[in-house]
Amino acid sequence: MKLNFLLLLFPVLVWTQNLDLNQLDSLQKSGKDIKVGLVLSGGGAKGLAHVGVLKIIEEAGIRIDYIGGTSMGAIVGGLYASGYTPHQLDSIFKTTNFGTLIQDDLPRGSKSFNVRKDSERYALKLPFDDFQIKFPSGVSKGQNIYNLYAQLLSHVKSKDFSQLPIPFLCVATNVETGEEVIIEQGNMATALSASGAIPTLFSPVYIDGMMLIDGGILNNFPVEEVRAKGMDIIIAVDVQDDLREKKNLKSGLEILTQVNNFRTIRTAEQKSKKTDVYIKPDIKEFSVLSFDQGGEIIYNGKIAAKDKIESLQKIAEVQNGTLTRHPISVPNSMTIGDIKIVGNENFPRNYITGKLKVKSFEKTSFKALNAGLNNLSATGSFEKINYTLSENGNYQDLTLRVYESEQNTQLKLGVHYDELYKTSFLANLTQKSLFFINDVASLDLIIGDNLRYNLNYYIDKGRFWSIGFSSRFNQFEDDVNFEFIQQNIGSQNALNLNQVRLENNDFTNQIFAETFLTKDFKFGLGAEYKFLEAKTETFIEDPEVNEAETIIEKDNLFSTFGYLRIDTLDDKFYPSSGYLFSGQLNVYFPLFDDYSEFAIAKGEIGYAQPLFNKVSGYIGSELGFRTGNEDLAALNFFLGGFGNHTINNFRHFLGYDFFTLSADSYIKGIVQLDFNFYKKNHLLLTANYANVEDDLFSNGNWLTTPNFSGYGVGLGSQTIIGPIDLKYSYSPETNESIWFVSLGYWF
Repeated sequence: MKLNFLLLLFPVLVWTQNLDLNQLDSLQKSGKDIKVGLVLSGGGAKGLAHVGVLKIIEEAGIRIDYIGGTSMGAIVGGLYASGYTPHQLDSIFKTTNFGTLIQDDLPRGSKSFNVRKDSERYALKLPFDDFQIKFPSGVSKGQNIYNLYAQLLSHVKSKDFSQLPIPFLCVATNVETGEEVIIEQGNMATALSASGAIPTLFSPVYIDGMMLIDGGILNNFPVEEVRAKGMDIIIAVDVQDDLREKKNLKSGLEILTQVNNFRTIRTAEQKSKKTDVYIKPDIKEFSVLSFDQGGEIIYNGKIAAKDKIESLQKIAEVQNGTLTRHPISVPNSMTIGDIKIVGNENFPRNYITGKLKVKSFEKTSFKALNAGLNNLSATGSFEKINYTLSENGNYQDLTLRVYESEQNTQLKLGVHYDELYKTSFLANLTQKSLFFINDVASLDLIIGDNLRYNLNYYIDKGRFWSIGFSSRFNQFEDDVNFEFIQQNIGSQNALNLNQVRLENNDFTNQIFAETFLTKDFKFGLGAEYKFLEAKTETFIEDPEVNEAETIIEKDNLFSTFGYLRIDTLDDKFYPSSGYLFSGQLNVYFPLFDDYSEFAIAKGEIGYAQPLFNKVSGYIGSELGFRTGNEDLAALNFFLGGFGNHTINNFRHFLGYDFFTLSADSYIKGIVQLDFNFYKKNHLLLTANYANVEDDLFSNGNWLTTPNFSGYGVGLGSQTIIGPIDLKYSYSPETNESIWFVSLGYWF
């Protein structure tokens, strides 16, 4: 009886050990076609070791008959199951910028003008519905990740994963029920996104009404699930974290990660005994986010698999034939047929297609499609946008599955310092769908050394004419030369003054309509009311004057205006490619104050181009002039200082302090070299030249050698609060040096 029991238990005992050669011989003699299953665990960036293991498995000649994976194991395993070779996977992962993908760092070119302005203004954005601060469900929506998977898997036509070149399953976790979900069919890109949706890093993924996150929470090593598919031999690759020693548990995050790993690590120890070839690469020195060390991780996977090469070769020997694989050609374009949109309840089709900018029955690149998807995502109106392509004759029908965001209110914060506005703190309240489903209302309140506000309301009509209203109050103070005051008020008082404190107030209101010829090209028309006031402390030596201040100028101005802007620069603050054109014309009418009609025209053009490795160049030019006889000093062009955000006709010019140069017309040129020496840090060499003179263009002096020049050397860094710049500047005309400091986004 005991002997019979042991005989029944023998197969179980065999499979709890490493590869049993006797059992392997028995399977071979039976004539059975031995099936091999591959199990790949999750582990974030550590999962890149799977690619190295796959290289050795193929070199050994093994035919994989089924693959099961979780998280990064699902991603690598799913791509391999769909037909990609290990060498292709190596190339894909080494050339992919995972930092950009994970952060949902949408390219500037995929954003609309308004979204660019928003992303280049605020350091922190938080959901604020019902006036309660909330935190997003994940740092990243995962849109960039999904776009990559969808492109790589566009050749997969079947929704049944068992019909792939290698049958496949992956594991996710249902957040609502706390149960594991085995995914074996559906949209494969969505399945991989769900299996790899690491909590807090990525937002949950929705499949068939289920709210899914990383499968590694419950089952990071689906050995039993793959064995149940009739596999005779299981090869398993384990890249999970080990428990850390107390000396490596310093922070709350490290302790929380350790606690979360208790279950999966202990379960993995048990599951490893149920495998036949257990491979555990040495990846202790890497973290789940060490994607920048992908080459080393892949190499360590190869080393670990080579340690098992004898077992792998013996498995290959007993298999009947190998799997024939042909490299997948990664598609770059498709010809889209019909476009179907699913899930849009509040946003009409025209709004979505207007942002997508993809046309039916035309050849479209995946780059253009991804840019359109990013443009939709950048609006903030959608949590996710998934898509599928289905064959329809010579075309591929595009089906968009949009998940509309339920978040309509945001609280946005910013902080800034510069030498004109000084210290500034920004709090913004943005409300979407205030009156219409496609409108946005935004209010900036800025406190600090200078109180300011910005109010904007915009009705986004997509490809049609959009309508907007804006109102702002802007003020700043600065020390200016007394000559500047005399020039603008005509004072002849012989006072012993070098500088006075000038306060500038601006109250501007606009209504406008604009349309977009492309996402980078907009044209608009509008009307503007502007109140300008410049004043300083009283300096007139007259006993009858009892005022605390002198009004230098006070103007109530009305104008109509038109503008044209083209912007393809890849970055506003440190551009390395693209071009810029901006032109605006204001025509002023005496609606409020008594002045004759006049006009102000101004324009800017710039071009950025990579020159060498990590070195790019920028060349640009600006000009502005006023026509008419009105002598309105407040609307002169003022050059000097440094800043990325200016109002009215104030323009920065290195080598001179703020307001040093002033006239009713100017022309300026700039040349800059940018050495991006380390990650997001830049060394900047700048030269700018200008002619600043009244009636500059009518007297022909704009063609003469520049009268003013300045040179600068600066360090710039892109940080979480925005750009940080430190610049040293010098002008040979004044033989003076000036330092400029700017911290954070300008607003």
